[in-house]
Order: sequence, then structure tokens, then C-alpha cells
Amino acid sequence: MIETTCLSQLQPGQTAIVRELRATGSMRRRLLDIGLIDNTPVECLGRSPSGDPSAFLIRGAVIAIRSEDCANILTC
Repeated sequence: MIETTCLSQLQPGQTAIVRELRATGSMRRRLLDIGLIDNTPVECLGRSPSGDPSAFLIRGAVIAIRSEDCANILTC
């Protein structure tokens, strides 16, 4: 069994693979549009000084995602 966690638990410098998107509506569409589909590698580059949002390297682009949205992205 593969252990999954949410993207918000990724620490700077760690990488993971997207397993499932639980977001709905327009946020789901935005995440799909930036390439967050199953089996996509994601690297956490860092967090803002306040801790939210976090920066991720996704398919060669740096994307900032809020913690509440990261909670709907499951990774392994």
C-alpha cells in the first residue's frame, strides 16, 4: 500500500508525486491547467515568511499554492 499525504506537508527541498486531486470547481480546473495530474512530480522550493503560500516546481514552472488548496492535493 502506498502511503499518501497532502502537498502541504512537503518540506522545502522535498519532492513527491501527485496521486489525487480532491479540489472541486474552479480551483480543480486551475490545478489541472497548471499540470497537476496523476503521477506529476512536484518539488517544494520554499514557503513565504508567514508560511503561506508555498512555492512548488511543477513541470518547470514555479507555482505558489495556498495551504488550504494544498490540503486537497494528495501525494506520495
